[in-house]
Amino acid sequence: MVSAPPRRGLHRIVPLLAAFVVAAVVLGVLGAGLSVPSVIAVGRLTAVGDDTFMSLPSTFTVQQLQQGSQILAADGSVIATPQDQDRRVVPLSRVAPVMREAQVAIEDSRFYTHGAIDLTGLTRAVIDDVRTGTASEGASTLTQQFVKLTLQDQALREGRNAAADAAVAKTLPRKLTELRYAAGLERTWSKDQILEGYLNLAYYGDGAYGVEAAALHYFGVHASELTLPEAATLAGLVQSPSTTDPVRHPEEALARRDVVLGRMHELGLVTTAAWRAALRRPLTADLHVTYAPATCASSRYPYFCSFVIGWLEQQPELGPTRQARHDLLFRGGLTVHTTLDPSVEKDANDALRAVAPTNNALGVAAAAYVTQPGTGNVLAIGQDTAYGTSASSGQTEVDYSVDTAYGGSRGFQFGSTAKAFSLVTAMEQGLGTNASVDAPAAGPHQAATFSRSQFPQPCGLYSSWKVYNDEAWGGGTMPLMTATAKSTNTAFVALAIRIGVCAIHQTMTAFGMHDASGAPIGTYPPQVVLGAQQVSPQTLANAYAAIAAGGVLCRTRPVTSITQGGTVLFAPPPSCARVADAGAVSQATQYLMYNMTHGSGILNQLAGRPSAGKTGTADGNAQSWFVGYTPQLATAVWVGNPVDQTRRMFDVSMAGKSCTAMTGACFAAPIWRRIMDAALAGQPALPMP
Repeated sequence: MVSAPPRRGLHRIVPLLAAFVVAAVVLGVLGAGLSVPSVIAVGRLTAVGDDTFMSLPSTFTVQQLQQGSQILAADGSVIATPQDQDRRVVPLSRVAPVMREAQVAIEDSRFYTHGAIDLTGLTRAVIDDVRTGTASEGASTLTQQFVKLTLQDQALREGRNAAADAAVAKTLPRKLTELRYAAGLERTWSKDQILEGYLNLAYYGDGAYGVEAAALHYFGVHASELTLPEAATLAGLVQSPSTTDPVRHPEEALARRDVVLGRMHELGLVTTAAWRAALRRPLTADLHVTYAPATCASSRYPYFCSFVIGWLEQQPELGPTRQARHDLLFRGGLTVHTTLDPSVEKDANDALRAVAPTNNALGVAAAAYVTQPGTGNVLAIGQDTAYGTSASSGQTEVDYSVDTAYGGSRGFQFGSTAKAFSLVTAMEQGLGTNASVDAPAAGPHQAATFSRSQFPQPCGLYSSWKVYNDEAWGGGTMPLMTATAKSTNTAFVALAIRIGVCAIHQTMTAFGMHDASGAPIGTYPPQVVLGAQQVSPQTLANAYAAIAAGGVLCRTRPVTSITQGGTVLFAPPPSCARVADAGAVSQATQYLMYNMTHGSGILNQLAGRPSAGKTGTADGNAQSWFVGYTPQLATAVWVGNPVDQTRRMFDVSMAGKSCTAMTGACFAAPIWRRIMDAALAGQPALPMP
């Protein structure tokens, strides 16, 4: 009696037949000019045949690779690399020859001598399958691997997860599709083009996609600078990047590196001396692992990073929708050149933390926005808080310097900094630098009451208005210069009655003033005359920069150019327009200069140069400001309570300094002076406009 063969014999026969089918198809198709022989039906392979193969498309579109972008400061240093994948596409000429040799040696050593399929490798794979009784994935050429990775990448990018799985599944239909595409690709692409595509597409582990990103990540060098042991390490990762990357699996990475080195030596690509020297070199001697600042949290300039991404996502030149612009930034390999001056940024943050330390006992925060008059360039955005989401640790991702649309807060009442616009309006109406006003009596505890009839609509009161002065004034005629230096509220309310609240409002609007939310500035007299509305330092700095530029307002400009693969996509020039008479603005500047020499700015005059500026304080002193300028720079500084904006702040102490109240002159003005003195050091002292 003959016993039945063991069941494992069937398991050996099916893989053998599968290997035979693949070999038959491949040898017939590619060896005979893509004519397809019949395919023996075995199990699940019965559906595969001549018609099936010939019906497959022979070409496919290789889409532009997804790669992260770079946001650069004005000096070329990296601010951040927004990305969905850490990839930097480079031409083959910028990949070290030893890296090209290492990758080809370990993946497909006959790559440059065979066609889309390696007949020698396939034959060996079939024999191995017969000998071992297993169905292997072997014999895939580098071209086939590139096709497989491309199909998987494109499916994942489009959210087709099932198609992505199918692209790498170990099935005969998938293999035939891969072969058909590989044959077509080899007819239209050169070997160097295929290798370049493969090196840029392959995943090298630990979040690094493509050889350039991998070289920078693991070794801190460009792909063009890779040495023999470094190249061998990278080349060995592609086969199993999750289990051989040198960060998490150094022993496995070393072993795999040595396999690659051995293969290169076997092929005669390296000398025996070079091979032995590379084997002796410790992996740790080459490793210099760094992570690109892919998020703003990992950037040296997190608040500027957040701001510029918000700004970019609003530029219609980068796409029809905000999501499209976001995708282009995070996947399009852009290079974004910004106006950020790292030295000024450092000056701003140092000044903020020196006067208003992080997590100070007062519970206040401080922020600054520095811009260049005449261009709108944003030189610095400073903030004394740590960037992050842990509110209990004093962290925040809210950028107190900018408008809500760019990641900012709802803004803060800007107080007496609003008086600059009354001065410009008064000068445009011809009052001149010798003007006087009849200021009603008032003091810190005694109010002057203004009636509805004094402020008719449309920019009028709905009820009576009680106005206090920080310093007592007995009433009567007061020079407008003195009123500016003393920031006498009743004098400016009287001035508003004379020149018109609507006229002041028009001036404010012309100078770009708006609510931090983006809404128009209000027309209610307390909002217009005494700044009882919430704005951002960005808005105030831009408006004062327009005064510094003689009445020329420039739009916010944090970016000078955006390129993609050497092509300029967007290079916004300064966008400026005259919004006020230059002579009137010059006269207003004289008032604000007088404030620096005789008023609230007297203790914070700049070293060796004239300046102009104004303090501001909200009701109850919860918010305080100083905004000032020279012809070269305009800076707005805010110090206040971002959480409880109505908290009364009197008899305050911070960083060794005590004040009777949280006024603009107490903390904000010293910060402003520190920023301006440091940023302007070495620049000429120019006359004010």
